[in-house]
Amino acid sequence: MSTELPEFYFRIRENGALVFRVDTENRQRRIEMDQIAVVNMNKEEIKPHGGHELDPSEIKAIRTWMMQRKTLLKMRDVDDIHRAIDHMNITTQWAQSRASDEQLEEVTDALLLAMHDLRSVLVRKKADRVLKK
Repeated sequence: MSTELPEFYFRIRENGALVFRVDTENRQRRIEMDQIAVVNMNKEEIKPHGGHELDPSEIKAIRTWMMQRKTLLKMRDVDDIHRAIDHMNITTQWAQSRASDEQLEEVTDALLLAMHDLRSVLVRKKADRVLKK
C-alpha cells in the first residue's frame, strides 16, 4: 500500500459520486475526509456540498475523475457483453448436456423471450447500420 494518500476520494454512487477531500495534516495524523461535492454523471453536474465553495483545482480534479470514470464504464459495458456471450455459450452447453427436464421447464420460456427480444433489437440495429452505408 502506498504511503501517500490521494487528495480526493470519490465514493461511487449509482449515478455519480460523493467527493471528499482527504486530510492527514492534523494533530492526530488521522485520516479525515470532508465531503466537498456531489457529482451527477447523468447530468454532468458538480454541486458543492454544504457551505463549501469549489476552487478551480478541485473542479479540475473532479472533471478529470469524471472523464476517467466514463472511460472505465464504457470499457466495462463492452466487457459485460462479451461475458454475456460466454454465459450464453455455457448455458447452451448446460441445456444440452446437464440440465434436467425440471430445470429446463423453469427457465425455457424466460430464456426464449429474452433471446427473441435481443435478436429483434440486434436485427433492427444491424438493418439501420446497413441502410446508413
